[in-house]
Amino acid sequence: MKAKVHITLKNGVLDPQGKAVEHALKGLGFDGVGGVRQGKYIEVDLPQQKDKAKAKADVESMCKSLLANTVIENFSVEVVD
Repeated sequence: MKAKVHITLKNGVLDPQGKAVEHALKGLGFDGVGGVRQGKYIEVDLPQQKDKAKAKADVESMCKSLLANTVIENFSVEVVD
């Protein structure tokens, strides 16, 4: 199994990287850009896991413990076979 993890900053948290990308895009002529937020994408292989619900619970625990800073970030986990 493989877990796909998307991590994004919570609303209201300043995103200087997103702001830099937004300015760069506008500098390249993409005037329709109203805002950019940057996040992270992580794939976790779970070759021994056969139970999809257990795999999701394990990866959510990984996110809470290490992968995401839950004070300022949200995360979502999708498990695929």
